[in-house]
Amino acid sequence: MTENKTKPTDVSVDEFIDTAAEPRRSEARRVVAIMREVTGVEPVMWGPSMIGFGSYHYKYESGREGDMLKVGFSPRKAAFVFYGLVFYDENEPNNQLLEKLGPHTRGKGCLYIKKLSDIDESILRMMIRNAYVH
Repeated sequence: MTENKTKPTDVSVDEFIDTAAEPRRSEARRVVAIMREVTGVEPVMWGPSMIGFGSYHYKYESGREGDMLKVGFSPRKAAFVFYGLVFYDENEPNNQLLEKLGPHTRGKGCLYIKKLSDIDESILRMMIRNAYVH
């Protein structure tokens, strides 16, 4: 059975963010502050580029199991990628909030936002809160 490649690391979140160019660096610090405030937990690097808040253990019927961040993001050059905020069930509250969030795109379990200033921060906070307690 293969081992999960995305695991917590000892890399400093601040040092990782320092490698980003402005304005992405400042926006990433803002997202960390928001997620820290909403979740009440400190950020941890997961793999080389994901900043996570909290974790959960999963186990599939196949026997594969591991740990994954509860909510998190990656400040990529083209867009922020948020993890754990959108769900496959369209009736989930966060999926309903997407209409009010502002410009975004969705991938498989991911939410992409180009600029933090383009979205409604209060909606993002609700989505983080909903996902964290989910």
